[in-house]
Amino acid sequence: MPHRVDVKCPQCGSRAEFEFAEVCRIKLKTEVEFFQKCDQFEYRQFQDSCGHYWHGALYYAGLHGDPRVALENLPLGYAPSDWSHSKYLYRSHGMDIGSVHCESCRLRRKHSLNWPSDAYYSVSYKDSLLWAFNRDSACDLHDFILSKTRDVSKYRWSSFLLHVPTVFKTQKAREFVARKLFRLLAGNTRQYYSNSFQGVTKKLRFFSAPELKR
Repeated sequence: MPHRVDVKCPQCGSRAEFEFAEVCRIKLKTEVEFFQKCDQFEYRQFQDSCGHYWHGALYYAGLHGDPRVALENLPLGYAPSDWSHSKYLYRSHGMDIGSVHCESCRLRRKHSLNWPSDAYYSVSYKDSLLWAFNRDSACDLHDFILSKTRDVSKYRWSSFLLHVPTVFKTQKAREFVARKLFRLLAGNTRQYYSNSFQGVTKKLRFFSAPELKR
């Protein structure tokens, strides 16, 4: 799962960005007090699979910025990059904790992610929920649903598209799902598009409104 995903703002319902927090294990008990008192960290006690407890320092980049820039004067043996996101889709913990930032209502706070219920790009069809992580994956999903060949190798989010449930790829679902995704991607722009959706992908790429750019 990406380190940042698009969610529905818990305050106004607009598109907002959720960013996962990162945690670094506190090596010595004598260092716990430093992380408890530092405003840039949140101290928590964790439990591993064997039942052993350990001390951790959580950092919310969505609230404080890039740790490599924001963090300094750390205890000996720690580096700001210890709280950086991995270059892989991997987190330093198994929890859905992070922060949410909404540009519409200026909300910025800690948030516990409830995925996929929180997903902004989501479509319900026949009691099933189809979702995308962010705008880029939603664009690929939209084009994939409309495609006749459904060749996932042509898309950047190919691994994600491999897991689209069959119910959303049927002929009956095609227009309904594409329409819903299109409206989410189009936002507040008032553009005409045909009910048949012929050429809708080209129209989506053609729009010049900033909110329609990937």
